[in-house]
Amino acid sequence: MLDADIAPSMTVQIYERLRADLLDGLWPPGQKLLMHRLRQHYAIGASPLREALSRLVAEGLAVHNDQRGFAAAAVSADELEDILRNRVALESLALEQGLARRGPQWEEELLIAFHRLSRTPRSVDEDSYEENPVWERQHRAFHFALLSACGSPTLMGFCEQLYDRAYRYRQLAARKAYKRRNELDEHRAIFEAVMAGDLDAAKALLARHYERTAALSGQQG
Repeated sequence: MLDADIAPSMTVQIYERLRADLLDGLWPPGQKLLMHRLRQHYAIGASPLREALSRLVAEGLAVHNDQRGFAAAAVSADELEDILRNRVALESLALEQGLARRGPQWEEELLIAFHRLSRTPRSVDEDSYEENPVWERQHRAFHFALLSACGSPTLMGFCEQLYDRAYRYRQLAARKAYKRRNELDEHRAIFEAVMAGDLDAAKALLARHYERTAALSGQQG
């Protein structure tokens, strides 16, 4: 009975660690995920590791080939365009539903989320981009606070999946655009439009925000 309880727990733990490492770029896009290397790195058995990798394949963060095994999913212009198009569509819908259901508690939560994001440095290094985990948490909290009033767990779940799929591309953009892009001003404009109840402006600003990221992600060099 104990082993049956431990196995699912180990699968969840390795899934969460491997997922975070794929999103953060520890295993770069396209790199083979060799079982012996992963087992050594995570100190985990083959069975829970395979289960975790299968879940990540279903999410689009890994790929599997019977002959070549597992690999980190590649990035591509086509995938980025697909993510962008669906993020704009679904988040616009969530904004529309949310503004129709808005209330004082949601407004307070959004205000707090923006305040925290605005006071957090984008990078831990002032002169060059180095990911700030605190900013990443605040950034995620802000974007989902924008949408949370929609009242639909299903819609929020799809938005969350697309947010995570876009993360690797956003990291590419951040490295290229640091010091050349004022993301705080972009977030402030979206926040103010939403708080003012201006749905059309909020949708347009959110779409432009994501389009800037996509354009920078696709640049070479």
